[in-house]
Amino acid sequence: MLERFRALSHLVLGPVARWLIRHGVSPDVVTVAGTAGVVLGALICFPQGWLWQGVLIVTVFVVSDMIDGLMAKTTGTASPWGAFLDSTSDRLGDAAVFGGILLFFAYRQDSTLWAAVALAGLVFGQWTSYVKARAESLGFTCGGGLAARADRLVIVLVGAFLAGLGVPYVLEAAMALLAVTSMITVFQRIEQVRRQAKGPRGAQDSHGPGAAHGQPV
Repeated sequence: MLERFRALSHLVLGPVARWLIRHGVSPDVVTVAGTAGVVLGALICFPQGWLWQGVLIVTVFVVSDMIDGLMAKTTGTASPWGAFLDSTSDRLGDAAVFGGILLFFAYRQDSTLWAAVALAGLVFGQWTSYVKARAESLGFTCGGGLAARADRLVIVLVGAFLAGLGVPYVLEAAMALLAVTSMITVFQRIEQVRRQAKGPRGAQDSHGPGAAHGQPV
């Protein structure tokens, strides 16, 4: 849902990207630094109960996910390697955010139930991304759905921020919403691929290279 605001974010972050380019910073450096910041911020702050502080740190570094792409486009250095690094770094950052929330529930709230809900959000979020990657590796178009990555991050970060300010039950509600919407998104994307696979092109591609079941991605 939030993908429609990408053009606006590019307009706002464009000057930052150009400033980094002028100072000789490469997109890969921004990707790695941003991921490291997200991982450290989430896994240090959230388990300690420093929720709003962790959200501020994570949000600053999540922005780098958009800046590195802008830098690559501006300099004409966009490449398969950059796309691979960005995508794999996103998965690590997402796992750290949801893992940090899981640890918060498990150790600060002593709640096995909500730790399990946070784990469900993590699993379905990673599954959503895998479905897209696997489908595209087989030549299908796959994307969208009720809760893309940006939507999932907004839900959990807003919930954590408000919880850190003392709003009761908001983080629990956010994690429940996240788990449900992520699950729906998985099946929306699976159905999207199934419809394509049942068509003429899907039937033809199913006999081509890389179409065997279980081939690693």
